[in-house]
Amino acid sequence: MSQLTEALHEQQSQTASSFYSIHRHGFVRVGVATPPVFIADPARNAEAIIAQGVEANERHVDLLVFPELCLSAYAIDDLVLQDALLDAVDDGLAAILRASRTLRTVLLVGAPLRRNGRLYNCAVAISGGRILGVVPKLFLPNYREYYEKRWFASGAGMTGLDIDVAGQQAPFGIDLLFEGTGLADFVFHMEICEDYWAPTPPSTDGALAGALLLCNLSASNIVVGKSADRHLLSAAQSMRCMAAYVYSAAGRGESTTDLAWDGQGTIYEAGDLIARSERFAQPPQLVVGDVDVARLRQERLRTPTFNDAAAFRGHPETAFRRIRFDHAPLSVDIGLHRPLRRFPYVPNSRERLDEDCFEAFNIQVEGLRRRFEATPGDRMVIGVSGGLDSTHALIVAAKACDQMGLPRSTILGYTLPGFATGDETKANALALMEALGVGCEEIDIRPAARQMLADMGHPFASGEPVYDITFENVQAGLRTDYLFRLANQRHGFVIGTGDLSELALGWCTYGVGDQMSHYNVNAGVPKTLIQYLIRWTVRTGQFDQRTGELLSAILSTEISPELVPADAEGAIQSTQSKIGPYELHDFFLFHIARYGQPPSKVAFLAWHAWKDAKAGLWPMEFPQASRNAYDLSTITRWLESFLMRFFQTSQFKRSALPNGPKVSAGGSLSPRGDWRAPSDGTAHAWIAELRHALPKDL
Repeated sequence: MSQLTEALHEQQSQTASSFYSIHRHGFVRVGVATPPVFIADPARNAEAIIAQGVEANERHVDLLVFPELCLSAYAIDDLVLQDALLDAVDDGLAAILRASRTLRTVLLVGAPLRRNGRLYNCAVAISGGRILGVVPKLFLPNYREYYEKRWFASGAGMTGLDIDVAGQQAPFGIDLLFEGTGLADFVFHMEICEDYWAPTPPSTDGALAGALLLCNLSASNIVVGKSADRHLLSAAQSMRCMAAYVYSAAGRGESTTDLAWDGQGTIYEAGDLIARSERFAQPPQLVVGDVDVARLRQERLRTPTFNDAAAFRGHPETAFRRIRFDHAPLSVDIGLHRPLRRFPYVPNSRERLDEDCFEAFNIQVEGLRRRFEATPGDRMVIGVSGGLDSTHALIVAAKACDQMGLPRSTILGYTLPGFATGDETKANALALMEALGVGCEEIDIRPAARQMLADMGHPFASGEPVYDITFENVQAGLRTDYLFRLANQRHGFVIGTGDLSELALGWCTYGVGDQMSHYNVNAGVPKTLIQYLIRWTVRTGQFDQRTGELLSAILSTEISPELVPADAEGAIQSTQSKIGPYELHDFFLFHIARYGQPPSKVAFLAWHAWKDAKAGLWPMEFPQASRNAYDLSTITRWLESFLMRFFQTSQFKRSALPNGPKVSAGGSLSPRGDWRAPSDGTAHAWIAELRHALPKDL
């Protein structure tokens, strides 16, 4: 074996052994600290800061954010101008520096610091016994209860400077970014309290210059309603800047002479709340969350507006000094600390549950309503099988008729039984059409299918039980062919029923088959969301009680194309036993198509979400299947299947999709919308990346 080959094998072994490490997959562990405060006592405050730094280090935190002026306390008024106090602050920083030599965690500490005959309210970045840099507060509040201009100078115009503090000389100014060179995408910016209440927060330029972690050291006294304002600001800034926003406010121990403090700490990522502290807590708070900086970088990469904003601002990266420091990633499993949704397409917030479902359902209804009004026809034609997709498309069509003031008989529903149509699904289809008051007819496609199979010389026509793909697609194609010709005859157009999950997997017959329609209301809705939307229509009484009962019955049936007769034991054809669980495939689709995540990371996230029945989050009233558990071997088996189907074997179908509305922020697969790809591409790079990263003993 050559030295090059040996080196490659060693590299692969090391990469695979780190599969379970968050750092391997683009996460940075961030902490928010709320230490006890001792008024104008920097020595005791330094001890409290060190104690939380040690705890954070034990919890493998990469970056720990403390409150504003935590070394002196914030609410000390004119005491901050006393040299005795400021000397003690310098000594406290020196103590923190000494302690930090044995810590891997980067500490962001608030302190009042002197420079050139002025006093600044500062954020100090500390790593491995070194002051990385000092950032002064830019916007000083001087209204209502705030008097900061009485004591501090603004950092406005402070660029390209240094400061002497705690026996070290360090970069000083509002032009500092910090980068941990050993950990990918570990780039952070610091601002202080009022800075992000301003119309132009300094962190905006920090983000445009490349920072993915925006950190705010805050004091921020509490009044009724202010907590919600902080959440709003942090969420908005993180979303607008495509960054994480890490916020720490002062807590117990600050002076209550005129004000009160709640110690609110939050970590937001692109608008999503990752972690928050307990407010008004008695013990010191240390809240930890894992930020997906790789995802944030990808968001900026795929959003040209971010670069346009940087260009409009004169590319702030040219005005910032990037302070680099060594920060080694960990190659061991330290867990994953962040909310992780098993069903990323499905609402999981009780507060937003009805709102999100209302929006998703009515996006489909509005899309169909507008298309129907724009067509010359006066009928909607739909095939109703008694399965999930056609059921959902049918109730969307019914609601569209209601909104247009048209009778539901405008809808012409057809059930088209074939060789494997079950009695239960057929009965449900007929009963549902009757309950909704739509047109209802049955056309048996078996005679036409037998004729076609006989004309082709297929063995089934001679009595042989050959149920191959031709046997299946003859039925699927005939159903769509009938529907199109019926639409011609009845002056209507065909409503498509195939969903986003099927389009991702290519689990649809191309051309004159279940892929094609005049307008597909389900094209932007994955299988997991369809299940929940139907459940939501029942729970919220969108239709009468009888319709609700039928919808519930349909939800409980096995997902099956019903194209192959049951086997000798009576088991019907199961879609998920053939192609894998839709709940996993929808998870894969979201993270790969929406965020461009590499397959190894998707497997890592899926394992954390599904490794046991209690892992991950699931929404209320979701089907019992959501309590499933999958080991890493099962996840990677179906992920590899997904990669082959999505990237290599089914894109040609998506390149020729009929129109249909985008529904989820997770994206659509329309070539006119979120997804454009060559029809003759391969999955080689994605499968190779997955196999290379997996543990060798899997």
